[in-house]
Amino acid sequence: MRRRALLAALATGPLLTACESEGDEATGTLRIATGSPGAVYYRYGTAIAELARRFLPNVHTSVLSTAASQINVDYLLEDIADVAFTQADIAAGNEASHPRHLAALARLYDDYIHVVVGAGGPIASFDDLRGRRVSVGAQGSGTAITADRVLQVMDITVERAQLGLDESVKALRDGRVDAFFFSGGLPVSAIAELAKQFPIRLLNLADSVQPLRRTYGNYYAERVVPSSTYAGITATVAIGIANYLVVRLSMSEPLAYGVTRLLFEGRDDLAKTHQAAARLNIRSAISTPPLPLHPGAIRYYRAQKA
Repeated sequence: MRRRALLAALATGPLLTACESEGDEATGTLRIATGSPGAVYYRYGTAIAELARRFLPNVHTSVLSTAASQINVDYLLEDIADVAFTQADIAAGNEASHPRHLAALARLYDDYIHVVVGAGGPIASFDDLRGRRVSVGAQGSGTAITADRVLQVMDITVERAQLGLDESVKALRDGRVDAFFFSGGLPVSAIAELAKQFPIRLLNLADSVQPLRRTYGNYYAERVVPSSTYAGITATVAIGIANYLVVRLSMSEPLAYGVTRLLFEGRDDLAKTHQAAARLNIRSAISTPPLPLHPGAIRYYRAQKA
């Protein structure tokens, strides 16, 4: 009952500030840049859109399926999207202008870099990828950028294919690639479905974490994919990267406040779509380096004494 009351309150505007004016209602467009339909960004973003349509009635909401992190940042900067999912290392950008134009609403959850191979094949370690045909992710994706960085710091050359998640899954199953990279929250549904039909192995990435941190910054951490995540795998060390929900600094404060509040007060409903949404934590959500928090998000967190 309490959760339903909180969600119902969203339809009539924020309750958590002492003084609100009629002009403080969330209005405008909310074009959400996500990722491929088989991955977490798309499912999470679609669930946010559904809640926004119900509880932010003066906001026109739509979902954009994209190659994910890098193109999502580009879409924000080009005013093609209003809010986007992106990895922390991509949010930092290759240009100093990014932090001046973008702001975060929240740190959402951690992505895990997967390197997936067939369980019955000859590839048992990351070093075995040398000279192999490997999908490094779709052009414009965060996966592609992080995969390039991992291969570089490990000094491994592969025959590259740039395929999205769904295409990578099919190519591995059909024998057209020997391995593929993908960055996503656990579990990635497309990989889970693959594991049910085609035995897979995840490669251990422990040796790449510290070189990545030394070369590219402290956006990377050692994380373990539990054995229960995908059928047939053993617990495997992966690379963790924080995910942010990012907007332009020019977004109106009421809209940024409304979306931030929706994330937390609609968390149970969002988690029904993907369990990554349940990992949203108000203490860690405010940590979004190098991006600042949007003033609308700050207003929400201050009201919650975060």
